[in-house]
Amino acid sequence: MRNLLEEFHQDHGIRPATILGVREHVFTGSVSSLASFMSNQETSFVTLGQRVLANPLKVRMHYGHPDVFDRVFHITRGGISKASRVINIRFNSTLRQGNVTHHEYIQVGKGRDVGLNQISLFEGKVSGGNGEQVLSRDVYRLGQLFDFFRMMSFYFTTVGYYFCMMLTVLTVYIFLYGKAYLALSGVGEAVEIRALITKNNALSAALNTQFLLQIGIFTAVPMVLGFILELGFLRAVVNFITMQFQLCSVFFTFSLGTKSHYFGRTILHGGARYQATGRGFVVRHIRFSENYRLYSRSHFVKGLEVVLLLVVYLAYGYNDGGTLSYILLTVSSWFMALSWLFAPYLFNPSGFEWQKTVEDFRDWTNWLFYRGGIGVKGQESWEAWWDEELAHIRTLSGRIMETILSLRFFIFQYGVVYKLHIQGSNTSLSVYGFSWIVLAVLIILFKVFTFSQKVSVNFQLLLRFIQGVSFMLALAGLVIAVALTDLSVSDVFASILAFIPTIWGILSIASAWKPVMKKMGLWKSIRSIGRLYDAGMGMLIFIPIAFLSWFPFVSTFQTRLMFNQAFSRGLEISLILAGNNPNSGI
Repeated sequence: MRNLLEEFHQDHGIRPATILGVREHVFTGSVSSLASFMSNQETSFVTLGQRVLANPLKVRMHYGHPDVFDRVFHITRGGISKASRVINIRFNSTLRQGNVTHHEYIQVGKGRDVGLNQISLFEGKVSGGNGEQVLSRDVYRLGQLFDFFRMMSFYFTTVGYYFCMMLTVLTVYIFLYGKAYLALSGVGEAVEIRALITKNNALSAALNTQFLLQIGIFTAVPMVLGFILELGFLRAVVNFITMQFQLCSVFFTFSLGTKSHYFGRTILHGGARYQATGRGFVVRHIRFSENYRLYSRSHFVKGLEVVLLLVVYLAYGYNDGGTLSYILLTVSSWFMALSWLFAPYLFNPSGFEWQKTVEDFRDWTNWLFYRGGIGVKGQESWEAWWDEELAHIRTLSGRIMETILSLRFFIFQYGVVYKLHIQGSNTSLSVYGFSWIVLAVLIILFKVFTFSQKVSVNFQLLLRFIQGVSFMLALAGLVIAVALTDLSVSDVFASILAFIPTIWGILSIASAWKPVMKKMGLWKSIRSIGRLYDAGMGMLIFIPIAFLSWFPFVSTFQTRLMFNQAFSRGLEISLILAGNNPNSGI
């Protein structure tokens, strides 16, 4: 420490040092594979990254690390940090002509997050903070005052990194929606046939480009470089291969979705806030409902949207190379979608243990159908959680932006209805209009079957009669349509594929304009549709987990893969001790 403090008196360039940074040692890396990923990533940032940021880039800031401050310098220039209701701006020292350096006389031990939920909350907090920084005056002032090289270095090492993450995900969406457009419009088939006739190999190659950028493994490149510098090339290669076997690509792809979601949401709506991750030594089983609450809007909805786009491309896209060509074109997109959907349960301790799966399902259904009330928190009731999820949409501009972004879901219906066998070669707008009539009938049927029991207590018999007649009429109409018209069974499934995103788009727009919906008296209907969608999404994710939980070796394999030997032994012992649980025989 004495040598470190002497650096305040050394020559560090034009200005004397005002913050002395030291390196950190993350000691929780041996707990689990997730802890190892975070430990390695953090080590590369707090050692190699901080060295380069301090010298030669001269853009190192205080990131909450164990830095030593020149108290007199900061107290006489407005204080240590800037008071803010949402984030703590840490650029004051540089703005006030200070100098932040980095030294390695000592290192400070640090415990990092070891559970996926803790890690996601931390990354969401940092991403939201960077989103607020984009909107802040401090970043603008630094950009104006820095020279070109320091400005670019500062951009890349702060807000630019998260902007690139968001841009990567947006590029995936543009790529997949472009493929869906080519498939639904028939343009892709026409262009490929023309390319084959004219032997235009360049055009054919451009249409069949593989898209690999969405795999989040590229975010691990600084970590690999840190391995090479700290451990040597051979050990770095061994560590990297070991991490691949521990599914680090799944984790980094999932992390890519976390960063892009919270950064983008803060850009649109603001409102970043501090997330208390706890930093506890948490290696425990996380309930299905808890994971669903945390990742539903940030990962699950987006993952299912990507799956829907890939299914549309599979069903209607023209591919001269057959199945193999489709797999090569879409493997990275499928990897991203499946990582977003199942990573929270893949990295969940005892995530595939049958006993806990049964308990999770019971807990999830209780949470989903508990109506709640005044003072009920989101952890207890789906309705309270849904209101919390919509709380960030507060401004008129935010509602308009959400509406514009939700319009993309109407593309599916517009494209698919013209691919149905029943309409033949008819391309008039009346086909699309008739599809909206069918959709309205389906929504009316849904309202009939979900009519409030409390309201209908005085005419239960009549209500059940109406529901029965409606069901029989709908079923009879569908059978007659299949038998007497060109409507096929595949058309029925295609219609479902078209209507699901359309109703979600309507639901998203209605949620953005919640005050208007309440004044119109439609909010209860919107909420019931939202509950249905969350129930459906939850079941789509839960069914594969329940299926894998039937096989005991899956849970054992997961435990061995995700945790070190000591924790694996401890978890196996806990299974033996839990033998008296009444669900163990289920």
